[in-house]
Amino acid sequence: MSRRERLTMSDPTDCPSNELHTLRDYIRWAMTCFQQANLFYGHGTDNPWDEAVQLVLNAVHLPWDASHHVLDARLTTPEKHTIQHYIKRRTEERLPLPYITGEAWYMGIPFYVDARVLIPRSPIAEMTQHEFSPWLRPGPVEKILDLCTGSGCIGIACAYQFPEAEVDLVDISADALEVAEKNIQRHELSHRVNAIESDLFSALAGKRYDLIVSNPPYVDLADFNAMPQEYQHEPQLALTSGTDGLDITRIILREAVHYLSEQGLLVVEVGNSEQHIAEAFPDVPFTWAEFQQGGNGVFIFSAEELQEYARYFA
Repeated sequence: MSRRERLTMSDPTDCPSNELHTLRDYIRWAMTCFQQANLFYGHGTDNPWDEAVQLVLNAVHLPWDASHHVLDARLTTPEKHTIQHYIKRRTEERLPLPYITGEAWYMGIPFYVDARVLIPRSPIAEMTQHEFSPWLRPGPVEKILDLCTGSGCIGIACAYQFPEAEVDLVDISADALEVAEKNIQRHELSHRVNAIESDLFSALAGKRYDLIVSNPPYVDLADFNAMPQEYQHEPQLALTSGTDGLDITRIILREAVHYLSEQGLLVVEVGNSEQHIAEAFPDVPFTWAEFQQGGNGVFIFSAEELQEYARYFA
């Protein structure tokens, strides 16, 4: 057996720490481990180099965008051990990196995450940055609902973008709402952002919103079963919604009109289940957002349009 074959067959996390000393050394080593383990990237990065940079820098409490000059800093022995532990969890358990570090970024904002919630990655961030133009009516936005909130990232991002608005973060999962509450406190928004436990709209009687934004569970069973191992660590409750992925979306389409203001707007992400939407509602002209930064499967309805097509959603 050649030396190359022995290296390939060896445990990728058997780290020669006596030969690695700097942040740069460990980033390169982490990338080697990731390549050998054939990891999947889709929870904040899309390639092994960026993943390695984020893992190593986070392990030593440095920001992901730290100056490249710091990469030649030498590491202490405890820091080396932390990095090695992170690499081992990433490669052996296939844990998504944000679950290891406890942090994910969304719309340039850091959020606490753990395995009780999905890792933020919704393309709705791009719409939020543009204040949902051109679909949201002009004028002040006073009430926003983030339905199926998970970590609270979409609603909190909306709170930053609409600084006068009150925002309700709603989820059926008490565990998810504990994470959302951590993020409300982290961003010091408890004076106008509220976490509410509710099965969709059931606890929201009498409330009306200028904007309802939702990233509900929408993965169909076929897609879920084919997903890489990394996704199996995320809560299935937050991913799947019936055979075609639309069980919850159907309820939202049927009931949202009763919780929107007269000129309110509904924005819902259904991802790859976009095709199932077309099959389920062939007579409804859905408006689909287009994204410059990547992403798909987000539809928009005004309150007036929801009322007009209500018979199809009944």
